[in-house]
Amino acid sequence: MQDGETLGTVNASHHWFDDLLSRASALPAVSVAVVYPCSPVVLNAAVDVAEDGLLHPVLLGPEETIRSLAAECGRDLSLCKIVCCPDAKAASEYAVQLVHDGTVSLIMKGALHTDMLLHAVLQHENGLRTGRRVSHVFVMDVPAYPRPLLVTDGVVNIAPDLACKVDILRNAVALAHTLGLNIPKVAVLSAVETVTAALPSTIDAAALSKMADRGQITGALVDGPLAFDNAINMDAAREKEIVSPVAGQADVLLVPDIEAGNMLAKQLTFLAGADAAGIVLGAKVPIILTSRADSERARVLSCVLGRLVAEDQATGQS
Repeated sequence: MQDGETLGTVNASHHWFDDLLSRASALPAVSVAVVYPCSPVVLNAAVDVAEDGLLHPVLLGPEETIRSLAAECGRDLSLCKIVCCPDAKAASEYAVQLVHDGTVSLIMKGALHTDMLLHAVLQHENGLRTGRRVSHVFVMDVPAYPRPLLVTDGVVNIAPDLACKVDILRNAVALAHTLGLNIPKVAVLSAVETVTAALPSTIDAAALSKMADRGQITGALVDGPLAFDNAINMDAAREKEIVSPVAGQADVLLVPDIEAGNMLAKQLTFLAGADAAGIVLGAKVPIILTSRADSERARVLSCVLGRLVAEDQATGQS
Protein backbone atom coordinates (compact mmCIF):
# COMPACT_ATOMS: atom_id res chain seq x y z
CA MET A 1 0.00 0.00 0.00
CA GLN A 2 1.49 3.31 -1.06
CA ASP A 3 0.76 6.64 0.60
CA GLY A 4 -0.03 8.11 -2.79
CA GLU A 5 -2.94 5.72 -3.36
CA THR A 6 -6.18 7.65 -3.00
CA LEU A 7 -9.86 7.55 -3.71
CA GLY A 8 -10.18 6.87 -7.40
CA THR A 9 -7.62 4.05 -7.30
CA VAL A 10 -10.27 1.36 -7.62
CA ASN A 11 -9.45 -1.89 -5.89
CA ALA A 12 -12.49 -4.07 -5.34
CA SER A 13 -10.43 -6.96 -3.97
CA HIS A 14 -9.86 -5.65 -0.45
CA HIS A 15 -9.69 -8.26 2.27
CA TRP A 16 -9.73 -6.11 5.42
CA PHE A 17 -12.80 -7.73 6.89
CA ASP A 18 -11.74 -11.23 5.85
CA ASP A 19 -8.49 -10.71 7.75
CA LEU A 20 -10.37 -9.42 10.79
CA LEU A 21 -12.74 -12.41 10.65
CA SER A 22 -9.74 -14.74 10.66
CA ARG A 23 -8.35 -12.98 13.74
CA ALA A 24 -11.69 -13.08 15.56
CA SER A 25 -12.32 -16.73 14.65
CA ALA A 26 -9.03 -17.73 16.25
CA LEU A 27 -10.26 -16.41 19.61
CA PRO A 28 -12.45 -18.42 22.01
CA ALA A 29 -16.12 -17.57 21.64
CA VAL A 30 -17.67 -15.31 24.27
CA SER A 31 -21.31 -14.57 25.03
CA VAL A 32 -23.23 -11.69 23.47
CA ALA A 33 -26.60 -10.37 24.59
CA VAL A 34 -28.72 -9.93 21.46
CA VAL A 35 -31.37 -7.40 22.40
CA TYR A 36 -34.77 -8.06 20.83
CA PRO A 37 -33.75 -10.23 17.83
CA CYS A 38 -37.23 -10.01 16.36
CA SER A 39 -36.41 -9.53 12.69
CA PRO A 40 -35.03 -12.04 10.17
CA VAL A 41 -31.81 -10.11 9.50
CA VAL A 42 -30.93 -9.87 13.21
CA LEU A 43 -31.79 -13.46 14.01
CA ASN A 44 -29.92 -14.79 10.98
CA ALA A 45 -26.81 -12.80 11.92
CA ALA A 46 -26.95 -14.13 15.50
CA VAL A 47 -27.25 -17.72 14.33
CA ASP A 48 -24.49 -17.21 11.76
CA VAL A 49 -21.95 -16.02 14.35
CA ALA A 50 -22.98 -18.91 16.62
CA GLU A 51 -22.49 -21.48 13.86
CA ASP A 52 -19.15 -19.89 12.95
CA GLY A 53 -18.02 -20.32 16.55
CA LEU A 54 -17.44 -16.59 16.91
CA LEU A 55 -19.96 -15.79 19.69
CA HIS A 56 -22.46 -17.49 21.99
CA PRO A 57 -25.71 -15.54 21.50
CA VAL A 58 -28.10 -14.96 24.37
CA LEU A 59 -31.36 -13.96 22.69
CA LEU A 60 -33.42 -11.52 24.75
CA GLY A 61 -37.04 -11.11 23.70
CA PRO A 62 -40.43 -12.84 23.51
CA GLU A 63 -39.56 -16.54 23.23
CA GLU A 64 -42.58 -17.47 21.15
CA THR A 65 -41.83 -14.70 18.64
CA ILE A 66 -38.17 -15.67 18.41
CA ARG A 67 -38.90 -19.37 17.88
CA SER A 68 -41.61 -18.64 15.33
CA LEU A 69 -39.23 -16.35 13.43
CA ALA A 70 -36.51 -18.98 13.48
CA ALA A 71 -38.92 -21.54 12.03
CA GLU A 72 -39.88 -19.12 9.25
CA CYS A 73 -36.20 -18.53 8.46
CA GLY A 74 -35.34 -22.22 8.70
CA ARG A 75 -32.74 -21.64 11.40
CA ASP A 76 -31.70 -23.93 14.23
CA LEU A 77 -31.47 -22.18 17.61
CA SER A 78 -29.70 -25.00 19.43
CA LEU A 79 -26.50 -22.94 19.71
CA CYS A 80 -28.37 -19.96 21.16
CA LYS A 81 -29.82 -19.40 24.60
CA ILE A 82 -33.21 -17.69 24.83
CA VAL A 83 -34.16 -15.52 27.79
CA CYS A 84 -37.79 -14.46 27.63
CA CYS A 85 -38.28 -10.69 27.89
CA PRO A 86 -41.71 -9.21 27.16
CA ASP A 87 -40.58 -6.23 25.11
CA ALA A 88 -37.57 -4.28 23.81
CA LYS A 89 -37.28 -2.09 26.92
CA ALA A 90 -37.13 -5.10 29.23
CA ALA A 91 -34.63 -6.79 26.92
CA SER A 92 -32.37 -3.71 26.96
CA GLU A 93 -32.40 -3.55 30.74
CA TYR A 94 -31.74 -7.27 31.08
CA ALA A 95 -28.77 -7.03 28.70
CA VAL A 96 -27.20 -4.44 31.00
CA GLN A 97 -27.79 -6.70 33.98
CA LEU A 98 -26.09 -9.60 32.19
CA VAL A 99 -23.01 -7.43 31.73
CA HIS A 100 -22.97 -6.56 35.43
CA ASP A 101 -23.32 -10.26 36.25
CA GLY A 102 -20.35 -11.10 34.03
CA THR A 103 -22.54 -13.35 31.89
CA VAL A 104 -21.92 -11.58 28.57
CA SER A 105 -18.95 -9.71 27.10
CA LEU A 106 -20.82 -7.79 24.40
CA ILE A 107 -24.23 -6.38 23.57
CA MET A 108 -25.79 -6.51 20.11
CA LYS A 109 -28.67 -4.28 19.07
CA GLY A 110 -31.61 -6.02 17.47
CA ALA A 111 -34.93 -4.77 16.09
CA LEU A 112 -35.38 -1.75 18.34
CA HIS A 113 -34.60 1.95 18.31
CA THR A 114 -31.04 2.89 19.23
CA ASP A 115 -32.16 5.40 21.86
CA MET A 116 -34.06 2.71 23.78
CA LEU A 117 -30.97 0.52 24.07
CA LEU A 118 -28.66 3.42 24.90
CA HIS A 119 -31.08 4.68 27.56
CA ALA A 120 -30.51 1.42 29.46
CA VAL A 121 -26.77 1.47 28.81
CA LEU A 122 -26.32 5.08 29.95
CA GLN A 123 -28.35 5.07 33.17
CA HIS A 124 -26.34 6.83 35.86
CA GLU A 125 -26.91 4.27 38.60
CA ASN A 126 -27.23 0.89 36.92
CA GLY A 127 -25.88 1.51 33.43
CA LEU A 128 -22.57 0.77 31.77
CA ARG A 129 -20.96 4.20 31.86
CA THR A 130 -17.22 4.65 32.17
CA GLY A 131 -15.21 7.85 32.50
CA ARG A 132 -15.39 8.35 28.74
CA ARG A 133 -18.27 9.53 26.55
CA VAL A 134 -19.72 6.74 24.40
CA SER A 135 -19.51 7.14 20.64
CA HIS A 136 -20.12 5.17 17.48
CA VAL A 137 -17.60 4.26 14.80
CA PHE A 138 -18.33 2.98 11.31
CA VAL A 139 -15.54 0.88 9.83
CA MET A 140 -15.78 1.05 6.05
CA ASP A 141 -14.09 -1.00 3.36
CA VAL A 142 -14.53 1.28 0.35
CA PRO A 143 -13.61 -0.37 -2.99
CA ALA A 144 -12.10 2.88 -4.31
CA TYR A 145 -9.97 3.61 -1.22
CA PRO A 146 -6.74 1.71 -0.50
CA ARG A 147 -7.15 1.40 3.29
CA PRO A 148 -9.88 0.86 5.88
CA LEU A 149 -11.78 4.05 6.68
CA LEU A 150 -13.23 4.80 10.12
CA VAL A 151 -16.05 7.37 10.31
CA THR A 152 -17.13 8.83 13.65
CA ASP A 153 -19.63 9.79 15.08
CA GLY A 154 -22.67 9.41 12.86
CA VAL A 155 -25.03 7.66 15.30
CA VAL A 156 -24.80 8.65 18.97
CA ASN A 157 -23.59 12.21 19.63
CA ILE A 158 -25.82 14.75 17.90
CA ALA A 159 -23.87 18.02 18.16
CA PRO A 160 -20.67 17.24 20.09
CA ASP A 161 -18.69 20.04 21.71
CA LEU A 162 -14.91 20.04 21.91
CA ALA A 163 -14.75 17.94 25.09
CA CYS A 164 -17.07 15.35 23.56
CA LYS A 165 -15.01 15.29 20.34
CA VAL A 166 -11.91 14.50 22.39
CA ASP A 167 -13.60 11.32 23.66
CA ILE A 168 -14.95 10.50 20.20
CA LEU A 169 -11.43 10.80 18.82
CA ARG A 170 -9.88 8.70 21.59
CA ASN A 171 -12.49 5.95 21.11
CA ALA A 172 -11.80 5.86 17.37
CA VAL A 173 -8.04 5.78 17.88
CA ALA A 174 -8.39 2.86 20.31
CA LEU A 175 -10.43 0.97 17.71
CA ALA A 176 -7.86 1.76 15.02
CA HIS A 177 -5.18 0.26 17.26
CA THR A 178 -7.32 -2.87 17.67
CA LEU A 179 -7.54 -3.12 13.89
CA GLY A 180 -3.76 -2.99 13.59
CA LEU A 181 -3.30 0.70 12.72
CA ASN A 182 -0.56 1.62 15.17
CA ILE A 183 -0.45 5.35 14.36
CA PRO A 184 -3.73 6.11 12.57
CA LYS A 185 -4.07 9.32 10.58
CA VAL A 186 -7.10 11.26 11.82
CA ALA A 187 -8.68 13.97 9.67
CA VAL A 188 -10.98 16.31 11.58
CA LEU A 189 -13.51 17.33 8.95
CA SER A 190 -15.28 20.57 8.17
CA ALA A 191 -16.57 22.22 5.01
CA VAL A 192 -13.25 24.01 4.49
CA GLU A 193 -9.63 23.48 5.43
CA THR A 194 -8.99 26.91 6.92
CA VAL A 195 -9.90 28.09 10.41
CA THR A 196 -12.75 30.59 10.41
CA ALA A 197 -14.98 31.90 13.18
CA ALA A 198 -18.00 31.51 10.91
CA LEU A 199 -17.61 27.72 11.11
CA PRO A 200 -17.21 26.55 14.72
CA SER A 201 -16.25 23.07 13.52
CA THR A 202 -13.03 24.51 12.08
CA ILE A 203 -12.10 25.92 15.49
CA ASP A 204 -12.75 22.56 17.17
CA ALA A 205 -10.66 20.86 14.49
CA ALA A 206 -7.75 23.21 15.02
CA ALA A 207 -7.95 22.70 18.78
CA LEU A 208 -7.94 18.90 18.44
CA SER A 209 -4.97 19.10 16.12
CA LYS A 210 -3.02 21.27 18.54
CA MET A 211 -3.98 19.03 21.47
CA ALA A 212 -2.42 16.12 19.60
CA ASP A 213 0.70 18.20 18.90
CA ARG A 214 1.00 18.93 22.62
CA GLY A 215 0.52 15.33 23.74
CA GLN A 216 -2.98 15.76 25.18
CA ILE A 217 -4.23 13.25 22.60
CA THR A 218 -1.85 10.39 21.86
CA GLY A 219 -1.55 7.38 19.60
CA ALA A 220 -2.45 9.10 16.34
CA LEU A 221 -1.54 11.82 13.86
CA VAL A 222 -4.34 14.38 13.97
CA ASP A 223 -4.89 17.26 11.55
CA GLY A 224 -7.73 19.62 10.81
CA PRO A 225 -9.73 21.29 9.68
CA LEU A 226 -9.72 19.32 6.45
CA ALA A 227 -12.48 19.12 3.87
CA PHE A 228 -13.53 15.65 2.79
CA ASP A 229 -11.83 15.82 -0.59
CA ASN A 230 -8.41 16.79 0.68
CA ALA A 231 -8.69 14.36 3.60
CA ILE A 232 -8.93 11.33 1.32
CA ASN A 233 -7.46 12.48 -2.01
CA MET A 234 -3.80 13.36 -2.38
CA ASP A 235 -4.33 15.30 -5.60
CA ALA A 236 -6.96 17.49 -3.93
CA ALA A 237 -4.58 18.14 -1.03
CA ARG A 238 -1.75 19.08 -3.41
CA GLU A 239 -4.03 21.34 -5.45
CA LYS A 240 -4.82 23.34 -2.31
CA GLU A 241 -1.16 23.27 -1.24
CA ILE A 242 -1.95 21.52 2.03
CA VAL A 243 1.17 20.25 3.78
CA SER A 244 0.04 17.60 6.24
CA PRO A 245 0.93 14.04 7.32
CA VAL A 246 -2.81 13.25 7.22
CA ALA A 247 -4.21 14.97 4.13
CA GLY A 248 -4.95 12.63 1.25
CA GLN A 249 -4.42 9.47 3.30
CA ALA A 250 -6.72 9.59 6.33
CA ASP A 251 -7.55 6.44 8.24
CA VAL A 252 -10.14 8.11 10.50
CA LEU A 253 -12.66 10.80 9.58
CA LEU A 254 -13.97 12.70 12.59
CA VAL A 255 -17.10 14.51 11.44
CA PRO A 256 -18.56 17.76 12.83
CA ASP A 257 -21.93 16.31 13.87
CA ILE A 258 -24.25 13.33 13.62
CA GLU A 259 -25.89 14.50 10.39
CA ALA A 260 -22.61 14.77 8.51
CA GLY A 261 -21.39 11.41 9.79
CA ASN A 262 -24.63 9.57 9.14
CA MET A 263 -24.96 10.86 5.59
CA LEU A 264 -21.29 10.22 4.80
CA ALA A 265 -21.38 6.62 6.00
CA LYS A 266 -24.62 5.85 4.13
CA GLN A 267 -23.32 7.46 0.94
CA LEU A 268 -20.20 5.31 1.09
CA THR A 269 -22.37 2.23 1.64
CA PHE A 270 -25.14 2.80 -0.88
CA LEU A 271 -23.32 4.78 -3.59
CA ALA A 272 -19.71 3.62 -3.28
CA GLY A 273 -20.45 -0.02 -2.49
CA ALA A 274 -18.58 -0.03 0.81
CA ASP A 275 -18.78 -2.88 3.27
CA ALA A 276 -19.57 -1.38 6.65
CA ALA A 277 -19.54 -2.43 10.28
CA GLY A 278 -20.58 -0.40 13.30
CA ILE A 279 -19.75 -0.41 16.98
CA VAL A 280 -20.29 1.77 20.04
CA LEU A 281 -17.27 2.31 22.28
CA GLY A 282 -16.75 3.97 25.64
CA ALA A 283 -19.12 1.75 27.65
CA LYS A 284 -18.04 -1.12 29.89
CA VAL A 285 -18.45 -3.52 26.98
CA PRO A 286 -18.52 -2.99 23.22
CA ILE A 287 -21.99 -2.56 21.75
CA ILE A 288 -22.60 -3.94 18.27
CA LEU A 289 -24.89 -1.31 16.84
CA THR A 290 -26.13 -1.18 13.27
CA SER A 291 -29.09 0.39 11.50
CA ARG A 292 -32.29 -1.60 11.21
CA ALA A 293 -31.84 -1.28 7.43
CA ASP A 294 -28.34 -2.80 7.50
CA SER A 295 -27.68 -6.15 5.88
CA GLU A 296 -26.98 -9.42 7.63
CA ARG A 297 -23.37 -9.15 6.42
CA ALA A 298 -22.99 -5.74 8.08
CA ARG A 299 -24.21 -7.23 11.35
CA VAL A 300 -21.81 -10.17 11.15
CA LEU A 301 -18.91 -7.85 10.37
CA SER A 302 -19.92 -5.69 13.33
CA CYS A 303 -19.82 -8.81 15.53
CA VAL A 304 -16.25 -9.37 14.34
CA LEU A 305 -15.31 -5.85 15.46
CA GLY A 306 -17.04 -6.38 18.79
CA ARG A 307 -15.20 -9.63 19.45
CA LEU A 308 -11.80 -8.06 18.73
CA VAL A 309 -12.53 -5.04 20.94
CA ALA A 310 -13.78 -7.29 23.75
CA GLU A 311 -10.52 -9.26 23.57
CA ASP A 312 -8.45 -6.08 23.82
CA GLN A 313 -10.51 -4.90 26.79
CA ALA A 314 -10.14 -8.26 28.53
CA THR A 315 -6.36 -8.21 28.08
CA GLY A 316 -6.03 -4.54 29.05
CA GLN A 317 -4.91 -3.39 25.61
CA SER A 318 -7.86 -1.03 25.00
